[in-house]
Amino acid sequence: MAARRKADQLIASGEVSVNGAPAVAGQQVTPGVDTVMVGGRPVQLVTEWTYLMMNKPVGVLTSVGDARGRRSVTDRLPPGGARVFPVGRLDLDSRGLVLLTDDGELAGRLMHPRYHVEKEYRVVVTGQPHEDALRQLSEGMVVSGERFEPAEVRVLDGTAGDTRLSMVLREGRKREVRRLWQALGHPVLDLQRVRIDGLTLGDLPEGGVRPLNPDELSRLRSAAGL
Repeated sequence: MAARRKADQLIASGEVSVNGAPAVAGQQVTPGVDTVMVGGRPVQLVTEWTYLMMNKPVGVLTSVGDARGRRSVTDRLPPGGARVFPVGRLDLDSRGLVLLTDDGELAGRLMHPRYHVEKEYRVVVTGQPHEDALRQLSEGMVVSGERFEPAEVRVLDGTAGDTRLSMVLREGRKREVRRLWQALGHPVLDLQRVRIDGLTLGDLPEGGVRPLNPDELSRLRSAAGL
């Protein structure tokens, strides 16, 4: 199956037909009833999607393979499964919860800022942030001319040298957590995503993968307005 933009291009070029007639963008088809062809070849329509969660280790890319040969989350999946892709970002130096699916509609909604899907992180930063730093995060910050939405931040514990916090975001910009704390003068030492809306990492071991259960999937779909 193609990504949405690529699919629209194929339809516009006349490569796609439904029951022998040229397809139209947005046209609805019924699996098992309608015959879809791309470039003269039949397409098997997906009727069931795959939803997996992974506890990503540090040093693994959140991508589908890598041209430079680095390890990616899809390299850690069992062979012979569905062709899934990671939803959103979790940078190379971070760890924790990654959702993988072949359901493009759900993935797109979970990543879109319109739906305000919560992502919760456990963050360890250098030093002891003052109340003013926490206030700036809770009110929203501007870093290098870029506006970041307010975050929920709570101190969990700490020592003289570092502090562990809970941080909840409702947008998913590249390296957002690290950029915010760097701007506040408290570089991140460790970053772990523990929750995406109602989906929690739980006791899934590092590097482990498991399918979502029906209740978890239902809550995610509800958060995405489906």
